[in-house]
Amino acid sequence: MLQRILALAVIAFFLAKLFWQQRQRKMAWTEFCFWLIFWLASAIAIIFLNQIDRLVANLGFSSSGIDVLLYSGLAVCLYFIFRLRLRLEKMDRQLTKITSSIARQQPRSKDINNTDRG
Repeated sequence: MLQRILALAVIAFFLAKLFWQQRQRKMAWTEFCFWLIFWLASAIAIIFLNQIDRLVANLGFSSSGIDVLLYSGLAVCLYFIFRLRLRLEKMDRQLTKITSSIARQQPRSKDINNTDRG
């Protein structure tokens, strides 16, 4: 029971931080909604952990519900990391393309070492 209370306190802290950042306009509305749903779903999962344990046992899993939730959460996190990596690679390609386009448009400047220092 103490673990659930601590987990719910941590979630409450993150929710307060989330609302504060939204109030300060430090995040987009879609990002706010995503994290709000994530933290509320986490709180609901903690509150109904006994029912999740029974559901997991009925589905034939040998571990507890919290283990299944943990593994599912890890899989989702790895998926988001993969998507983030793909997005960063795309941005890197776009930045390289823009930089080379700008470099081709600008005239070459004289090299500093070859200037006349008379």
